[in-house]
Parts: sequence; C-alpha cells; structure tokens
Amino acid sequence: MDQARSTISKIFNGEPHSYTRFNLTQNMEGDNSQVEMKLSSDMDEEVGVNGVGDHLNHNSNRKPYVAQKLGRTPKNLCFMAAATLLIFIIGYLIGYLVHRKKDIAPTCAASIARYDEPVAHETGAAPLMDWDDLKNLLTEKLSAAKFEPVFKELSRVDHRAGSPGDETLANKVMKKFNDYGMSTWTDEHYVKVQDAPASGFNRIKFKNETSKNLEGFLSYSATGTVTGAVLYTYYGQESDLRVLRDKGINQTGRVMLVRAGRISFAEKVANAAKMGAAAVLIYPDPDDYAIGDAATPLFGHVHMGSGDPYTPGFPSFNHTQFPPVQSSGLPKILAQTITAGMATKILRALEGQNEPESWGGLNRLGGENDLITVEVNNVLKEKKINNVFGVIKGFVDADRYVVIGAQRDAWGPGFATSTVGTSVLLELARSISDMVKNDGFKPRRSIVFASWSAGEYGSVGATEWLEGYLSSLSMKAFAYINLDAVVKGQKGFKVGASPLLHGLIESALNEVHFRSGSLFSQYAKGNWESNVLEPLKVDNAAYPFLAFSGIPSVSFGFTSGSSDYQYSGTNLDTRERLNSATGNQVPQLAEISTKFAGQIALRLVHDHLLRMDLTKYDKVIRTHMVHINSKVKAVQRMQPQLLPKALTMQWLISASGSYSRASRNLASDIQNSDLDDIEMCRVINDRIMAVERNFLSPYVSPRDSPFRHILLGSGPHTLKALSTHLEALRIDHPDSDADLFRNQFALATWTIQGCANSLAGDIWSLNNEI
Repeated sequence: MDQARSTISKIFNGEPHSYTRFNLTQNMEGDNSQVEMKLSSDMDEEVGVNGVGDHLNHNSNRKPYVAQKLGRTPKNLCFMAAATLLIFIIGYLIGYLVHRKKDIAPTCAASIARYDEPVAHETGAAPLMDWDDLKNLLTEKLSAAKFEPVFKELSRVDHRAGSPGDETLANKVMKKFNDYGMSTWTDEHYVKVQDAPASGFNRIKFKNETSKNLEGFLSYSATGTVTGAVLYTYYGQESDLRVLRDKGINQTGRVMLVRAGRISFAEKVANAAKMGAAAVLIYPDPDDYAIGDAATPLFGHVHMGSGDPYTPGFPSFNHTQFPPVQSSGLPKILAQTITAGMATKILRALEGQNEPESWGGLNRLGGENDLITVEVNNVLKEKKINNVFGVIKGFVDADRYVVIGAQRDAWGPGFATSTVGTSVLLELARSISDMVKNDGFKPRRSIVFASWSAGEYGSVGATEWLEGYLSSLSMKAFAYINLDAVVKGQKGFKVGASPLLHGLIESALNEVHFRSGSLFSQYAKGNWESNVLEPLKVDNAAYPFLAFSGIPSVSFGFTSGSSDYQYSGTNLDTRERLNSATGNQVPQLAEISTKFAGQIALRLVHDHLLRMDLTKYDKVIRTHMVHINSKVKAVQRMQPQLLPKALTMQWLISASGSYSRASRNLASDIQNSDLDDIEMCRVINDRIMAVERNFLSPYVSPRDSPFRHILLGSGPHTLKALSTHLEALRIDHPDSDADLFRNQFALATWTIQGCANSLAGDIWSLNNEI
C-alpha cells in the first residue's frame, strides 16, 4: 500500500524521472516493423488518452519531493481506498481495450475453407465486406460504355517498341495511374532488337523469276543469302517433319515452306534447324488467314526464348557493362515471311512427291530442282524501352503482390494485340483503386499493374524486368495475370495457366455472368478442363513468368474458335477487323475479360490464405511418371544393353509420393493449426508460394535453358524431354545417350524431391525416403 501511495503521489506531484518510449510503426515496404527507442527526461514527457495528448505542467520552482512516513489516520485510510479504486478502474479499462483490440485484429481462421467452397463471412482485412459484396462492387464499377473513350485514347497507327508512339502511350498510362492515386514508377532498359533494313529489302527469287522485295520480316533471323530446294512442310511441327523423314525425304540444305499457325514462328524455325534446313519461309495460308488481301505482309520474331537475346539471363540495363553474349535460342538459319500470294505461286510450281493425305493432299512437296534464293538483310538496333508500373498497396502483407500486365506496343495498329489489353489494364486499375479509396476495400496484399514494352519481339520488356529483379520477385510475387489479346473473337474462351490456379479459374468461370448465364455455362459445359484449358505457349507473355521465374501465371481470352485471330502480326489488326470477328461486341467482351481477371486478382488479395490447389501438380507428376515408366520398360526390352535392369522407377515414384504426402500434410497443418495469427498465415502462404519456384531445375543455366520448369518448361531437363529421350533410345537414334539420360533422370527426380522437402516445412520435419 505504501508503494501504491508513493506511486500515486509521484504521478500527481510530478517527480522528475526518465522513461523509455517504443514507437512501432508498420513498414509497408518491407517485412519488419520499425522500432524506435528514445530516452527522455523530466520536462518533455507527453501523456495521451485515446490518441489525444495533453502536456503536463511542470513547475520549475518545485522543491524536491521528500518521502514522509504517514500514519494510519482516517484521512490517510480514505486516500488509500481511493487510490485502490483508481488502480482497479485503470486496470479494468486497460483489460477492456486489450480484449477489444484482439477481437478486431485480422485473423486467418476464415481461410481454412476448402478451395471449392465460397468464403462468405467477415475478413479482418476488409471490414464489413465479404466476398459476395466485394465481387458485386467490382461489377458495379465496370461497364462496356466506359471502354469506348479508353479505346479512343489509346488507339494509334504506329506504336512499335521504342518509337515516339510507344513513348506517348507510356506517358498516358503513367498519367492514368497517377490520376487513380497509385504509387508509380518506370523501368528503363536498352535492348537490342532486329528490324527490317532501313534501306534496301529482304528478297526471294524462285527459279528464274524476278527477285521479289519483301515488306514483312522476322526479327532475330540469321542474315545472309542462301539457295536451296523448296520443301513444303505443312505447319513445321516436329510431327510434320517426322512424316517427311519417314518418307525418306532429305531435309538437309532445303528451304522449308511453312504455314503460319499452331506453333510459334520460333518453334518452326528451331524444328527446321534440327533437320538441317538452310532457311524457312513462313506464309499465312488462306485456309487459316482469310485476310482478303494476298499481299498482306506478316511480322514476328524467331527467338526461341523471351527477352533480349543479347543479354540472356541478365537485364539489359546497359550493354556496355556486359561482355558480348548471345542466347542459345537465336536461330543460326535464315527465316523470312512471304505473302499468301507469293506462297501460292510457289506451291503451284513445285515438283516431287504429293503431300500426305492428312495434310490435304493438294500440294506437291517440292523436288531438288525447285531452287529458291533467300536474302535476309535485317539490321540490329539498340532501343530504349520503358515499362510503366502502378501499385495498390496491401494493408496486411504489403510486400506480397500479384502482378497484372499487358503489352503496349504492336507492329501496326495492334488493336486486338495491345490496345484492348492495355484498356482492360487501366479499367481494372481504376475500378480497384476506387474501391479502396471510396468503398472501404482493404486488400491484404498488394496489386502491381504493369504496362510492358517490346512485347512483339518476344516479351522483351516483361522478361528484362524479371531478369532484373528475379531474386526479390521469386520471394514476393505470388501470381501473374496476363491481359494480352484477351479479345480475339467470341466463339470460344481459352485459358492457359499453372495447375496451381485451376481451382481459382473454375470458380471465376462460374461467378462471372455472361449473356444468359455464366462463362462456365457458355464455354465450359461438360469437362471444363478439356473445353477451356490449354497449355501456355512459348510466345505467351505469361510463359516466362511461369517457366523462367517460377511464378504461377494465367493467360486467357475470347477466341475465334478453332482458328487463330486472322490479323495477328499484320497491319490489319484494327478496330474494324476486330468488330467483324466479334459481332461488334468488343466493349462487352472487354468488360467480361476485366471482370474475369479482376475476380482472380481480388480473390488472391482478399483471402487470408492463397487459393492455390497444390494437389493439381500431384496429378501432373503422376501422368509424366506413367509415360516414362512405360518407355523405360520398352527400352529395357528392345535395347537391354542401354538401360540395365538396375535402372528402376523407384526413385521417381518415391519423389512423387513425397510431394503427394507433403501437399496433403500442408492441408492438414492448415486444419490443425491455430490460424488466429497473421504470422501463421504468412508462413503457410510462403510455403505455398515456394512450390512453383522449386520446380525450376537448379541444375541448368538460365542462359542455355531459360525455361527451367521441369514440368512446364522446355529443354533437356524437363520430364517431357526424358520421355522423348527414351523414345530415341528405343529406336537407337544416334543422338541418344544412355549415360546422359540416367543423369537427367536423377536430376529431375531430385528436383521433385527437393520441392516436396520445401513444401513439407522445417528441415527437422522431413523424412528423406530416397
């Protein structure tokens, strides 16, 4: 009691003292809070109640306090009783405030719902706004009419990467982001790209005809002049070239005439180079490209990779700082586009065998006397490009973010290629910004909006950004949503994505209303995965995010059905042509695309735990394992000297089982843990985020094999390549190597096991069964 009385006296009598003050403020840019500690003395202390501070008046002439021994008089007893009551009241108020703060603190308990169940309840990150309210709010912000002025503002005839038109659009995007109240910045790169010759032309000369000048071109082709016999190779796929090989047709030194479509230009050229071709001519066949003008030139690139091929694996900030190197994906043979009219004349004059019936049986393949000369004079240029960014910062995990991006450049008008995607990007940024500023939405994580340049040269702007910040992005960015070419028709709707996002995609298909139902009812009836899902292609801007950086990615869009959009890569990609392909429904389809992308993004930043289904990769691994197992047995049966019986599938089976158990155990950890803890949510989300990244093979160089993902990438390290290598061993192909296969098999197996170990959690929780 004497101590309590002494304390009360000190408070009211103002005894000089020193104190320690801790100021904790949330750091929205990093992982840790800032802790400020100050030491102060008697005259500068501030005391506040409920955030309002009142200065205590200190009398500088006050005499030093002298402790006195007080007797047990009635007056003193009353004073002690009052002090006791005051202490009790203060303690009660402190306890009440602490309890109330705990009740309103953000928690994770809501996130233990199954992936396929809607979460319709209060979340700490978005007070008084459940998921249904949030998605309805997004719907209210968007309308088809709002796209018309954006289309008009962004439409340009010429906005190639690094051009004044590209810079003008970049400034417009930056201004929009600033107008929406977002934090903005730019990312500048100096990249090397290959353009058509500024003076002179690329040319072809068939037999004794006059040499023809060409307007279209393929960036990153080898340059020079070659002469060879024409060989028609359909779409130039590996299967097409195998058909010709099986017919005994020599492909070495030939100039392959290839239809555009089905696979990328780069893949066509790479396949031809493997067969020893001297050059490749690519044309838009009228059956695939009913563009109405046989003289329309075609544009593209043939780098079997993405980004600046002259800085493979590192960013193009300044070429003078790095040694001269080249990507292994640059072709060593000539590649050029020709018009449909030129190709028709060549096909009609060809000799040799008839093409296979499965190809149509209308053309001849070409004989040794069907000589053609190809001259490519493309020039290498250095261009400055700018990526433009805006961010809406999260309120809980600000340093974790989803990236939403669209390319800004195009070969010509590029309305479907870039204008629609950039418009969707801006409308989505406007809507979500408005929800945060005016409607009380508080995303747990951040959303980064990105406008890329040099997309037509192979996702150069996006890839250079990835290369520049790969280490930090792999720990912070948990998803990428690609908005390029989201409207190319209306007959179909296709999605390419990481398996981790398949459950989220299915949910969005069901929740986005379209016409008389939903996207799911319109396009995904029956088996939605077979009707809607498709593999991400190498030339898709989402592909380097997934296969190079290990970031779960999704790309989607309305399509023209089974055929490609006919005006891609031409100067005819205009609003009028896209209106024709969509029945004048471009604004309406852009609105639906924005809602689809918005629902995926909002779900990722709204929920306490990332909605990614880890079990999907279990199915992918098992499918590859079955194929490899059957081919291993075939090789051991037909070529027993190459693969001894000692080589079994036990390693791969065990690694697959480890991943399966780890994914199930994480789901169990979520159910059995105390999730009323923000830090616990963060730990679990980090384990989920590591899965995609850990499927990148650590045993190959980004320079030689940039797409290192062993399940979805490309190169000899992938499980698909193991299956192909086994087929070569089975037929005793001269390029097969049994020792190399065993090494690749072991490394791929351990990559899967390493992913399982990381997913399992702490190192002392692991059970190494290999």
